[in-house]
Amino acid sequence: MKFYAVNCSPRKQSNTASLLDSTVKGAASKGARTELIHLYDYRFKGCISCLACKTIKNRENGLCAVKDELTPLLAKMTQADAIVFGSPIYFGDVTAYTRAIIERFAYPFFLYSKTCSSKYKGEMKTAFIYNMNVDEQGMTARNYAHTFEMNKDYFERIFGHSEYMTVCDTMQVQDYTRIISDGVDPIAKAKSRKEQFPKDLDRAFQLGQALVG
Repeated sequence: MKFYAVNCSPRKQSNTASLLDSTVKGAASKGARTELIHLYDYRFKGCISCLACKTIKNRENGLCAVKDELTPLLAKMTQADAIVFGSPIYFGDVTAYTRAIIERFAYPFFLYSKTCSSKYKGEMKTAFIYNMNVDEQGMTARNYAHTFEMNKDYFERIFGHSEYMTVCDTMQVQDYTRIISDGVDPIAKAKSRKEQFPKDLDRAFQLGQALVG
């Protein structure tokens, strides 16, 4: 079984990467062949609305027609049995690279048919991990769930299965004194990092196991 975790954060050793690493370990514990992909290593654009993927005579078989560094990665991802995408929340939404990979990976399979059907053959288990600075109350107040549910809905329709987990009140930097952050309680952040984040890593591990199992 092929299992890919896609890090849509520019950081390779921070919260998102750590959570995805746990999903990889969870999947590997169930015997999956795993790989952690750092998306910011690739140079590419989001969808350019060429609509080549929607033409009647399209021969790309669900792959985006734009050719760049993302092309071989997209081809590999379509062969996965399970994929989990991880993104921090920047300025109230997922990262730009998260949006771009959704557009380039999922949209070409989506058909403008009456049933909004998919040209993807088979079933791929997909999941998202979203981590953010705000606490659960702030996440609810800002209605972040709208984005999370929308991504889940599209990926379910296209690939057959999707779910997501949220990780709140994460610690953005080790030293808050070096940035303008008088609205942040660094002691509370450190406490959450010590007590809650290990639990979140365990949840991510279990997610990896569930996607494989």
